[in-house]
Amino acid sequence: MRLADTLSLALRNLREAKLRTSLTSLGVAIGIASLVGMVSFGVAMQDQVLGNLLRSGVFDSITVTAAQRAGGQRGRRNDNAVERARSAADSARQAGPRVPLDDAALKTFSAIPGVKEVYPDVRVPVEVSYGDFSEFTGATGVPMSARGQGVFQRMSFGQFFANETDDACLLSLEFAKRVSDGKPESLVGKEITFGYAAASTPVTSETGVPGVNLQRSERKFRVVGIVERQAGPSPGGAMFAAVMIPLARAREIGVADLSGAQALLRQLSAQRVYTTVTVKVNRAQDTEAVEKKIKDLGFNAFSIADLLESQKKAFILLDLLLGLVGSIALTVASLGIVNTMVMSILERTREIGVMKAVGGDDADVRKIFLVEASLIGLFGGVFGIALGWAVGRVINAGANYYLQTQGVPAANLFLIPWWLMAGAIGFALIVSLVAGSFPAMRAARLDPIQALRHD
Repeated sequence: MRLADTLSLALRNLREAKLRTSLTSLGVAIGIASLVGMVSFGVAMQDQVLGNLLRSGVFDSITVTAAQRAGGQRGRRNDNAVERARSAADSARQAGPRVPLDDAALKTFSAIPGVKEVYPDVRVPVEVSYGDFSEFTGATGVPMSARGQGVFQRMSFGQFFANETDDACLLSLEFAKRVSDGKPESLVGKEITFGYAAASTPVTSETGVPGVNLQRSERKFRVVGIVERQAGPSPGGAMFAAVMIPLARAREIGVADLSGAQALLRQLSAQRVYTTVTVKVNRAQDTEAVEKKIKDLGFNAFSIADLLESQKKAFILLDLLLGLVGSIALTVASLGIVNTMVMSILERTREIGVMKAVGGDDADVRKIFLVEASLIGLFGGVFGIALGWAVGRVINAGANYYLQTQGVPAANLFLIPWWLMAGAIGFALIVSLVAGSFPAMRAARLDPIQALRHD
C-alpha cells in the first residue's frame, strides 16, 4: 500500500471519530503545553542569568596584574638558621625584576590569538566642582567599546560618549543627585570642573634624590549621561564610578598609579606602567586559553569563566527536572492514545478482516494505525505549543504587572526557542508512536476469518 493511500485512509478514520480524536489530541496538547511551559520557564531563567552575563561581557574579560618574576635556583636544605637567612637573602637578590605591565605588554596581549581588545584600567583622582558643590572622587576611564554593555546598556538620562576625544563625562545616579540637589536630569548638557594633579618632568634634588613637580590643573567636562548601577557583576561594574570619562582622556590628564613616589615616577617615564589591565576575548570559550598564555608571559591573570560552567550545569539539571515534571501530563495523555486506538480496533475489526481478505498484509494494517497515532501526536504537539505559548504570555503579563508595581523591572519569564518547539513536536510524535504500537500490533495479528465474522 502506498504511503499516500495509508495517509488518506488514516485521516478518514480519524474524521469518522471526530469527538474521540479531538479529546485524545487535546490530552496530548495539554501534556505538551505542560512540558513546554516548564522547560520554557527554565530556559527563560537561564537567559535572564547567564544570557545577560554573557552579553554584558563578564565571562569574556580577563584582569591582568604585574607579577614578580621568579629567579634563581633552590639550593640544598640548610638546617642552620644563619645559613637559611643567607640563602633567603641570596634568593631575593637573584629574583628577577618585576615584569612591567606597560604599553609593550598591552601590544603583546593584543597579538595573542582570540584576543578582541586590551585596555588599561585608569582611575584619576579629581576634585569635582559645580556651583557651590565640591567633592574629591575618582574619575574612571571607560573605553568606547563599553557602549551598550553592562551598566551602560541603559542610561537613566542622556547617552553614552559620542567619541573618545570630547571632554565629556558620565555621572553615577547617586553622585549626580548629590551634585544637583536631587535633580540629576538637570545636569545633562551642563559643564562641571575637574581639578587634578598635573605632573611635570621629573627633577633631581641637590642630594641626588629623584622627585617630581605637581601642580593643580583644571578642565571642564560636559555631562552627557547619568548611569544607574544595576545589580549583578558586569564589566561595566568594574568601570563604574562616581565619574566616568573616555579612556583616552583619562590616560591624557592623569596617571594610573599614585600609590607612591616610585610608582609616580614610572608613570612620568617613557615606559608608562599600569596597575591592572583588562583583556577581552572574542568568545567566552577562549578565556581559559588566553588566560594561560598571559600567565606564561609572567603576569597574574584572573577571570570568572569557571563560574559560567558551574552555572550551566545547574541550569541543565533544572531544565531536566522541569522537563520530567512536565512529561507526567504527556505520559497520562499517551494512555488516552492507547485507549483510542484499542476502541478503533474494536469498531473496525470487520473492516480489518476485509482489508486482509483482499490482499492487505500485517504491515499495511500496522502502518495505518501507527500513522493515525502519529497524526494525533502531531496535531496535539502543534496545538500544545500554541497553548503553552498563550498561557505563558498571560502568566508573563500578570507577573510583570506585579513586578512593576513593586518597582522591579519587567522580565521575560517564558522563552520558547525553535529547538524547544521542534523537540516538543518530536517528543509528541515519539510518545504517540510508542503508545500506538501495541494497538497496531494487535490489529495486525487479527485473524481475517474471525474478523469477518465479527459483528
